[in-house]
Amino acid sequence: MRLQSLTARVLLVSTIWAAAALVVIGVVISTLYRQGSERGFQDLLRAQLYNVINSIVVNDKGVLAGSPQLGDLRFSQPQTGWYWIVEPIGEFNTPPLVSTSLGSGKLPIVSVDDVPFDIRYERFYTTLDSFGNEVEVAETEVVLDIQGRTARFRIAGNRDVLEADINDFNRNLYLALAIFGFGGLGMNALAILFGLRPLDQARRSLEKIRAGESERLDGVFPREIQPLASEVNALIDSNRRIIERARMQVGNLAHSLKTPLAVLINEARVLEAPHGELVRSQADAMQVQVQSYLNRARIAAQRESVLARTEVEQALERLVRVMRRLHSEKTFLLTISPPNLVLAMEQQDVEETVGNLLDNAARYAVSEVRITAHLSGEGVQGLDPGRRAWITVDVEDDGPGIEPAQIAMAMKRGRRLDESKPGTGLGLSIVREIAGEYHGTLAMDRAEIGGLRATLVLPAAS
Repeated sequence: MRLQSLTARVLLVSTIWAAAALVVIGVVISTLYRQGSERGFQDLLRAQLYNVINSIVVNDKGVLAGSPQLGDLRFSQPQTGWYWIVEPIGEFNTPPLVSTSLGSGKLPIVSVDDVPFDIRYERFYTTLDSFGNEVEVAETEVVLDIQGRTARFRIAGNRDVLEADINDFNRNLYLALAIFGFGGLGMNALAILFGLRPLDQARRSLEKIRAGESERLDGVFPREIQPLASEVNALIDSNRRIIERARMQVGNLAHSLKTPLAVLINEARVLEAPHGELVRSQADAMQVQVQSYLNRARIAAQRESVLARTEVEQALERLVRVMRRLHSEKTFLLTISPPNLVLAMEQQDVEETVGNLLDNAARYAVSEVRITAHLSGEGVQGLDPGRRAWITVDVEDDGPGIEPAQIAMAMKRGRRLDESKPGTGLGLSIVREIAGEYHGTLAMDRAEIGGLRATLVLPAAS
């Protein structure tokens, strides 16, 4: 799963890198310390070995003699893993000398083929003594006199001492690295969060723009982000100018066509039938068509703009007040849930769509018209899947209603099912066209209170 948060990505990558670096550093330092400790241990054994060599001689009787004083009580205590051994080799036939710590125990010898002597004629190897101690052995061979009598000198040290020292160092090392690591990760996280605060501030400013609480990216940004903020503000200003220019052009065009169409309609009234009626009907159709396409052009110019926002409660309450004055004998019930709904539409388009539906419902209602608006949630079936939420507006009346087969006919432009009522038959088609321009829908069915229910699904503001 991909992380969508830039802060989370940076924190994750930096944490993984820091943790891996600390592990590598710990392993490297531990390895270097072990190598150094083993070299130091071998140097200690070498020094003790040559102390023993300097303490052993061949006496007048031709036997090995001497009592090495190594200054370490472990060579005199039994089974400690610290021993020295002097053994005659070749034709030199005399009893060997061993430290009291070895006693009657044995110290196995590793073959010279497996561990040969180095250029100093020394060799080091690890073996187990008779008591189960793992010992490091330093060994050499020395000619003791001019007669060529030779002895093998071995000194052994218990590796438990070495391992205990290394383990103690590793514990302290890993504890220090853990404390440093957690402290470093904490400081790294604080530094990242502090460094990315301007981006979070820009995100909150953009959310305020989308929510209609602000019109610009406000705030002081670092020089790396300031050009982005300036470009966004310039884009918003440019978008606003384009919308205003489109509105002005639409208004100018509508105004320039209004007078010629009105003249045609007036002149048609004085013409003899059926020519006058024909001209008047065609002029009316032209007027409706021009207004419809002008509306579509205006909507297309601003429907993707974050500046197109209308509060549902204020718009619907205004329409209901007008309807109550025009149809004082009817009851209008308005329900909005939740009360803070906001449509991503121009107020003029909201009033034209819902107003047409309210006007139709009021004309055919017997006594009651209900208007409800509620949030439809995410992913409404049949609508744009990229939009997060939609608002559904239901307009119901208690009139006679229409049959399902007549609904499709009623939605056609210019078709009127009841010629006794005033109107042009264009209201529902206009509502459907405006809703379609905003990627919404219009549907009609039987209302719970007996009449017609018109369901309008429109985009909610983010």
